[in-house]
Amino acid sequence: MNNVAMARAYVVQAVERIRHSEEAMERGNHPYVVRQCQEAVELLLKAALRLVGVEPPKWHDVGAILKSEVERFPSWFRSEVPKLARISRKLRREREPAMYGDEESGLPPNELYDEEDAREALRWATQVFQAVSKLFKELTGMDVQ
Repeated sequence: MNNVAMARAYVVQAVERIRHSEEAMERGNHPYVVRQCQEAVELLLKAALRLVGVEPPKWHDVGAILKSEVERFPSWFRSEVPKLARISRKLRREREPAMYGDEESGLPPNELYDEEDAREALRWATQVFQAVSKLFKELTGMDVQ
């Protein structure tokens, strides 16, 4: 499988997670929204790396790799990299607590996250999707979906 096919597969998986996040938002499942948005952002940014020929690492926050490989991207995307890296870092920090809660304090996920947290995560995931979709179209000449 080539990088374009793999990148497309990542984006498709990310879109599904964003869709699930929107459904979970309607039901008030805020921790699930945060977790799914983190996964979507991770997949989208790994897709972006693949599109420019970088094998993404096996860890969750690829913001530092985006920064180190910034010259491989078109100029408009380069200007987005600091924001994308910040989103990746912030959501990465929420990955485990959104699923397991805070075991030290004994707080379950639903007591850690509220509607504003979920809305923010969904907004970030949507912003990353828009940037990566544009990048995909520009570099491949194809729509993501």
